[in-house]
Amino acid sequence: MNLLLVEDDPSMRSTLERALSRRGARVESCADGARALELWRAQPPDVVVLDLSLPGLDGLQVLEQARRSGLATPVLILTARGTVGDRVIGLNSGADDYLPKPFDLDELEARLRALARRKPDAVPAGGGAPLVAGALRCDRDSGAIYFRDQVLELTPREAALLQALMARPGHAVSKERLFELVFPGESDVQYEAIEVVVYRLRKKLNHTGTSLMTLRGLGYLLKVA
Repeated sequence: MNLLLVEDDPSMRSTLERALSRRGARVESCADGARALELWRAQPPDVVVLDLSLPGLDGLQVLEQARRSGLATPVLILTARGTVGDRVIGLNSGADDYLPKPFDLDELEARLRALARRKPDAVPAGGGAPLVAGALRCDRDSGAIYFRDQVLELTPREAALLQALMARPGHAVSKERLFELVFPGESDVQYEAIEVVVYRLRKKLNHTGTSLMTLRGLGYLLKVA
């Protein structure tokens, strides 16, 4: 598991680097938002651990800029801001998970591994030719999905769903399989949640010449007009 750790507290950053490295992760770290974006774009990791209180660009600004530029890497927000309002803002800005400080290291590791399991299935590692479905194109390195030359503004879950369908255009992918890819390791999520992601993604594909079809008893299919 390759991690990008963005934390401005030197003691916390050093402690997490050592602890996660001992558990088998490869950790690259930095202390400010601008450097985080540079590292993220240069070599997209499996998961980003992002503090909100950063010098210069704060964590939410980093996250918003990353999502706008098509970086779909799963993000876990790690911060002392523990209110429900802060959590909602973070998740609405494109984060995938949220863990307030102080936290248990075992829980952090479990959450990171759950997020990391999303990437290998949704965006095959190792580069290579992009996934293509009609006018849609998925960059395998960054996970960004383009309509012609414009990045589609998708949440990480919408991107994971679309990537799975683009890997098998014209073929049905079961609802169960898509749930595993979009909500990996999230046992507390209701099974019907996949339908909400499908609904939102379907609306965002309206202008692309592709459509997301429901096949009763089989799952979902990406159809190119």
